Amino acid sequence: MSSSTGPATDLDQVIVPAVPPVHLLTGDVPALQVTDRLHRGSQIIGRFETSGMVGFKVSAQGRPLRVTLGLSTDDRSVSGWHTGRTEPAGPGPRFVQIRSQGRLRQCVLLRGRKSHARVSFDLTPEEIPDDGLVCIEALDVTEGDGVSEDVREALKGRVAPDGVAGVRLNKVVFEEPPAVDYDPDTLDGIRCEFYTLISAGGLANLNRQGTRQIRAGMFLVNPALKDRFGSSGRITFRLGTKAEPASLIPATWRRVNSELRWLRHAAKKMVHAAAPSVERVFSLRDGDLGTPEVSVRGNVTELTVPSPTNSPLLVMLAPVPGAVPTLECGIQG
Repeated sequence: MSSSTGPATDLDQVIVPAVPPVHLLTGDVPALQVTDRLHRGSQIIGRFETSGMVGFKVSAQGRPLRVTLGLSTDDRSVSGWHTGRTEPAGPGPRFVQIRSQGRLRQCVLLRGRKSHARVSFDLTPEEIPDDGLVCIEALDVTEGDGVSEDVREALKGRVAPDGVAGVRLNKVVFEEPPAVDYDPDTLDGIRCEFYTLISAGGLANLNRQGTRQIRAGMFLVNPALKDRFGSSGRITFRLGTKAEPASLIPATWRRVNSELRWLRHAAKKMVHAAAPSVERVFSLRDGDLGTPEVSVRGNVTELTVPSPTNSPLLVMLAPVPGAVPTLECGIQG
């Protein structure tokens, strides 16, 4: 039966927009209006087949929005999971771009079978259309435009292919940005990742604080939120190394050489010569940024970069035999 006010019928579904502040935790909410290569979930928003998109209708009412996403991987996060013809996950971490309203916002590295990541970015009122549709894309680093070919070439063989396959979108939060954010001048490595300023393979145990191991051999520096840590113009990252315990070195015919490398690294630590080496720094949009601004003091390397605004930075570290690079802290200003 037609309504007297237009072509809609009494059976048409009423679209209820999400009204901030709101935490969306399931895929059956009416505000989820658009899905592309995402299977909706009942206890999560959904799981991506491969690179895809979601679109939410949000009642922003002319206000800016802060958008926060929770992502994770599990045993089903493999190519072809939705067809039953699965392929093993490739070596290296997953490198995922998060875009919204057509712009690259942040990137994350997800390392291992079970890892978690947070993404957080702000949308201005001008970026939110009159119909309130907020679109969020998750793309593999090899896809989409606006990523430098220098970056893609440098990542060949170092990141997993089809990085979005099976990734879970656990939750989406829409809220108005706080009027003032208070932050210290220094954040330890674990908190840098919790704040989404860096991504080094997935969130560490948030009950701990301290250094963040960088087992992927690289980390991302994301554009900081307005007035949050890292937005003051320049950031210095203090990097160190952690020797692998001898018990973790595989018991193979090469074990003796591995143990010798570990001992050499331990000796370097003793004489304050075990600082990690920064190979290259890239802007995802502009490519190689040239010789990085680095200073070495004993076992610590300090890397200073400009606070990224429109494009994440990729920091690539040289391998350290018998040891793991670590991010001790970030210092802003």
